Amino acid sequence: MMILLMCIIITLVISSVVMIIASLLAKKTITDREKNSPFECGFDPKGSARLPFSLRFFLIAVIFLIFDVEITLLLPLAMIINFSTISTWAITGSIFIIILLLGLYHEWNQGALEWAY
Repeated sequence: MMILLMCIIITLVISSVVMIIASLLAKKTITDREKNSPFECGFDPKGSARLPFSLRFFLIAVIFLIFDVEITLLLPLAMIINFSTISTWAITGSIFIIILLLGLYHEWNQGALEWAY
């Protein structure tokens, strides 16, 4: 128990020292307004460099990402067909697809898939 405690203390001390050294070395000593401004081919920016981001686009992108990951979780279902019974395989796949379809219906019903009002 004492060895475990010593290992934890040593790990915390080493990681703290590394983080402190990294933060000290990473500090910029000279703050220059020109270096902090956005760079646009050597010219001053014509407009704001930080344009407002469309929240609707972000929401659709997140929904796409979620459903894309869930589809990749469905792909191994084809590989396990030889290792399970057909009824177990069909029930598992059906439940997973039903959950996906319920999520899609909910997003559609909430209006999250509408690009413009």
